[in-house]
Amino acid sequence: MQSSAITEVFLPIALGVIMLGLGLSLTLADFRRVALYPRAALVGLGCQTLLMPGVCYAIATGFGLPPQLAVGLMLLSATPGGATANLFSHLAKGDVALNVSLTAVNSVLSLFTLPLIVNFSLAHFLGEERAIPLQFAKIVQVFGIVLVPISLGMWVRAKRPALADGLDRPVRIVSALFLVLVVLAATLKERDQLVTYFQSVGLAALAFNLASMAVGFVVPVLLRVERKQAVAIAMEVGIHNGTLAIAIASSPRLLNDGVMAIPAAIYSVIMFFTAGVFGALMARRQAAGATAEALHPRQVP
Repeated sequence: MQSSAITEVFLPIALGVIMLGLGLSLTLADFRRVALYPRAALVGLGCQTLLMPGVCYAIATGFGLPPQLAVGLMLLSATPGGATANLFSHLAKGDVALNVSLTAVNSVLSLFTLPLIVNFSLAHFLGEERAIPLQFAKIVQVFGIVLVPISLGMWVRAKRPALADGLDRPVRIVSALFLVLVVLAATLKERDQLVTYFQSVGLAALAFNLASMAVGFVVPVLLRVERKQAVAIAMEVGIHNGTLAIAIASSPRLLNDGVMAIPAAIYSVIMFFTAGVFGALMARRQAAGATAEALHPRQVP
């Protein structure tokens, strides 16, 4: 009964609050900004929606993950970047405006890409009988769970900016608490086998996290995207929305499988450390570059 109450009532509310918090930080200008930075935005979207699911599939297959854990990792790869990516990007002196834009657009794109990736993963790792058809009703359901609270948050931001500013911090705190509680709910449900799951998927989750950060930074640099924007893309691609993945995996209205939530729970812990180290290195490098420029300014011909 308690487990049912958590999944039936708590998870949808938690997801709604988290999406509301994201909406409070977004405006229509964030979407217009994508058009102003098409090169960086397209590179970031390509890394997130095209490259990372393929990288994740290779990691899940290479590590020989059990089917449910493989699906859970693939589900994580299909989620957009979390709001936390914006904070880490700010700390790493990345282009936060680009981060917000990528988060907004990825959130919308994931409504279509996420079901496709999850359905492929279910069919491939668990067999055709477990696949969930991409039905119109399912899309509408995801829209209701994700887009409605985001739209409400954006409406509050547009109509009552002072109220949105006042709500922003409390909602972020509540969202963080929900993240902890959702992770605990998902892990406690499988506590008897948690150590086994960590042994099974821990290294794979770490490999996927490092690969996400590397792809998110190296690919933009190779394509001559500004370093500040490359840092933002690395954070967006590397910090997946683990809470969303856990909620989708655990909710009886969606996948209803606590085991599939384990990779996202483990990843959510790992990414804070790796993103923190990466952000500190980038901030230090930028500070060193600024100091060198001040001491030895470039000669303008």
